[in-house]
Amino acid sequence: MVSMPKRLAPYLSHERTRHGRSVWYFRRNGKRIRLRAEYGTPEFEAAYQAAFTGARRAIETGARGKAVAGTLAWLIERYRETSAWSDLSPATRRNRENHFKQVVRAAGAQPIYRISSQVIIVGRDRRADTPAQARNFLDAMRGLFKWAKDAKHVAVDPTEGIKNPKRRKGPGFPVWTEADAAAYDQRWPLGTKERVWRDVLFYTGLRRGDAVRVGRQHISLATKSDGSVAKVIVLRTEKSQGEMVVTIPILPVLQRTLDAGPTGELALICGKGGKPLTKESFGNAFKAACKTAGLHNRSAHGCRKIAATRAAHHGATVAELNAIFGWKGTAMASLYTEAAERLRLALGAMTKVQSDADRNETTTFIVAPSFEVRQITRKT
Repeated sequence: MVSMPKRLAPYLSHERTRHGRSVWYFRRNGKRIRLRAEYGTPEFEAAYQAAFTGARRAIETGARGKAVAGTLAWLIERYRETSAWSDLSPATRRNRENHFKQVVRAAGAQPIYRISSQVIIVGRDRRADTPAQARNFLDAMRGLFKWAKDAKHVAVDPTEGIKNPKRRKGPGFPVWTEADAAAYDQRWPLGTKERVWRDVLFYTGLRRGDAVRVGRQHISLATKSDGSVAKVIVLRTEKSQGEMVVTIPILPVLQRTLDAGPTGELALICGKGGKPLTKESFGNAFKAACKTAGLHNRSAHGCRKIAATRAAHHGATVAELNAIFGWKGTAMASLYTEAAERLRLALGAMTKVQSDADRNETTTFIVAPSFEVRQITRKT
């Protein structure tokens, strides 16, 4: 026998018959509904959810051709009508919409009360080969059911307690090198839109979604400590849903590229005819430009990495990296500063492992602009 909970679920009541049997009822408004399954079982939970949502009655009376009230498809439709949905960034909505389309095709006709934690786990595991997709699926379902619980469409959030899949270990997107940059520049010189694309990514450190949004309306003048004036980009970042504002000085190398153009009217990065690009279409176009330059394993993602790597190797602090790239805390910035510090310490310490005989030669290590270590050896 399952023990009685200290606190009952909403609208749930318990009675004991004259024969000593436990009887459970649900009453929200009007007539109470008896839940005949044994308390604590999946069948009881399903019966409770059905009573809570009124799904059984709604399913019988739903209009043909429309999402039936009480079904998962109906719940998603209602979610799209709320501020909880409209407050999400456009990129987040597009991403979650793709998952909702898959969910509706697979289980849209299912009553809400049948969407259990196990159903969510099965959906997550079905996407296990692509952990990022599995995480995005969970984020979409968490947002949906968090709202649904607050709106009292469900009594229990089936996504609670479900863990994200582990991230795969690895270096991630390949980082651009200075040799890559030279090859790209040779193919796409100043005056091409492809050159604008790369230089905006390289010399702002913006994510792809922010890079396609930044335009002249985001450029203003800032006064330096010496009284001189510099152009800066001031932008609310997309990923933080507008909570993070980055201020990025426009370097002379980037200004030369922007002056040569072409740029769009509302966005520095543009496609044919000066038209703006979505981050998805820009990502594909930029990858194609890289391949044309002979860089078959390079993309927009790696540009942000080289910007952070350059800054760290030139002594940028964690706080400075956070200011440029819109990070919070120390985790992301420390990845770059610690790597740069390890390299500097290793270069300084390597001569200490030499034998006395080896010390007849003095070895100086130089970090080239590409951050590839070159060794210069000279006789003493």
